[in-house]
Amino acid sequence: MSGSRGRKAAILLALALAATAAGWWFDLPGRVGWRESRGEVLTLYGNVDIRQARLGFRVGGRIAEVLVDEGDRVEAGQPLARLDAGPAADAVRAAEAQVASLEAVLDKLMAGPRRAEIEQARAAYLERQADFENAQLAYERQNQLRPSGAASQANLDQATAARDMARARVESARAALRLLEDGTRPEDIAAARANLDAARASLAAARTALADTELHAPSAGVILSRVEEPGAIVASGDVVYVLSLEAPVFVRAYVGEPDLGRIRPGLPVEVTNDTEPGRAHRGTVGFVSPVAEFTPKTVETPALRTDLVYRLRIVVDAPDGSLRQGMPVTVRVPRPAAEAGGG
Repeated sequence: MSGSRGRKAAILLALALAATAAGWWFDLPGRVGWRESRGEVLTLYGNVDIRQARLGFRVGGRIAEVLVDEGDRVEAGQPLARLDAGPAADAVRAAEAQVASLEAVLDKLMAGPRRAEIEQARAAYLERQADFENAQLAYERQNQLRPSGAASQANLDQATAARDMARARVESARAALRLLEDGTRPEDIAAARANLDAARASLAAARTALADTELHAPSAGVILSRVEEPGAIVASGDVVYVLSLEAPVFVRAYVGEPDLGRIRPGLPVEVTNDTEPGRAHRGTVGFVSPVAEFTPKTVETPALRTDLVYRLRIVVDAPDGSLRQGMPVTVRVPRPAAEAGGG
């Protein structure tokens, strides 16, 4: 009899354990957050995703000093490192000199010829005119004497050539005087202005290169890695620091298709972590993937590995540094007001 009672007790114990296991198994979706728990709150699990920036100089050169180290917190705009600025400063001075030279050229063309230059050209024209008149008189005398034989043909030819040359010099002097009186050509002014604009652009580029010899933090954050040291020669774009941004802070989570209707962009949620389970961070659903995917291995849902889920990104409001990169978190989505009232 005692053996029979023992077998009955063992059977009852086995049935009780099986019932408990079945209840736990069927409640697994609620436990891992892939369906609504107690008909009130949808619980999801995810990981903190903080963006990082790989910082480097926009110009190459020799690093003169590094100002922060790994683990240092920096503010937006804070200087992080500096290059030797000597070559860039020399380029700025050369560009400034070029601009000054071309400004003087443009000012000269805009002002036009001076009054003294015009008077000088007028005097030269009058002188050439007088020479032509004398050459004309000499030619006329030789031409009158030639029929009587008092002047040779050679003398007449010489007088003719002298007259023609004097006339040409008069025309040249007249044209030079007219050029000065008309002033600078608009095309010359436009060309000089274009050269000056190009020089000013080169100066702006040189000044930008000089400013780029100092590396600044693009936003507040924490230095994760310092890659280079003083004295190192770096090229444009070489990584000098890796910065973990203080904001924005995201949470990457996944929701199953049955609960997808409860998730929408702009929906407020609460985020907690295992370190401070009683402290909730407020957040907002910022993105819901339009494409389904298989449950990633990092999500602890062994029973639903092959189920399709949708990725969503949650933006944490006012992050305070307590949420770290990769930290596992719990996301609670409150029950919609209308559904809560109806229940």
